[in-house]
Amino acid sequence: MVIHRIFSDSPLSETAAQILREGTAPHEIIVPQKKLSSILAKPEADPAFSLADIAFGQPDLESIARSEWLKWIHVSTAGFTRYDTSEFRAMVAKRGLIVTNSSSVYAAACAEHVFAFMMAQSRRLPQSLGSHAATGSSEYFQLRGDSVSLRGQSVVILGFGAIAAHLVKLLAPFEMAVTAMRRQPRGDEGIPTVTGENLAAALATADHVINILPDNAASRNFIDTTRLAQMKRGAVFHNIGRGTTVDQDALLDSLRSGHLAAAWLDVTEPEPLPADHPLRGEPNCFITPHIAGGHAGEAETLVRHFLANFQRYLAGSPLLDRVM
Repeated sequence: MVIHRIFSDSPLSETAAQILREGTAPHEIIVPQKKLSSILAKPEADPAFSLADIAFGQPDLESIARSEWLKWIHVSTAGFTRYDTSEFRAMVAKRGLIVTNSSSVYAAACAEHVFAFMMAQSRRLPQSLGSHAATGSSEYFQLRGDSVSLRGQSVVILGFGAIAAHLVKLLAPFEMAVTAMRRQPRGDEGIPTVTGENLAAALATADHVINILPDNAASRNFIDTTRLAQMKRGAVFHNIGRGTTVDQDALLDSLRSGHLAAAWLDVTEPEPLPADHPLRGEPNCFITPHIAGGHAGEAETLVRHFLANFQRYLAGSPLLDRVM
């Protein structure tokens, strides 16, 4: 039996760490001298990494390049920006490395978060929760009259993956017209798809534009002045992808001009957005601190996802969430 050495730098709870140890036994877990403070923190090189043939977490790029034994990298986040470069992909292809991520761990929570954004906007929850309007007052009738149903509205989802697939299921009972933009439509999305080249027509009719784009060279500032202008007047913009995909100055101008009705952001650039940033002062801009994927037992779910893939790896079966 081959004993695998698994380098894990993920910041796990003791319960999650125990699940990992028990689930991989008799294989060896290698823990770095300095653990990451967060799964989003920048990793540091660790001498123990050179012994590993499997990495689970956020391995350092230089360590990967120097490794002689590494065969499989399982990234502990849905995003994999630091690895999504032409140079890294070329190295992976040359060495035959497998790279998977943890999209399945966070997809449902992210979909529910943006769905909550949509419901809060349609039911005017921010305005209503802060109101002391008396029944029958003008403010009371204004709040009631401004509340709308999602039923029959239209949605454009930028980026189609695990999150979008979950979101489409959540929106199904509302009989919304849902269109997805995908770089290379595969035909199995189950909803109409467009590419970036023919996105403008879809944006022009969408009541909600939901951005789930990852951060890479092609997506940075994808939502710019031009694409914001292409959006229907009165549309609502939601971002649970990456803050770098949005020109925030252009977004601010669109909100202030009244072209966009509102923006709901779980990600910004930088994070956290400074307290004095103009977007924080906009009454129709609502920001949560990059928590969309969060859920109770998150670390344990993350480990179990890795373990499911580990069993597939041992069996020689196709791995879940393979990205390279």
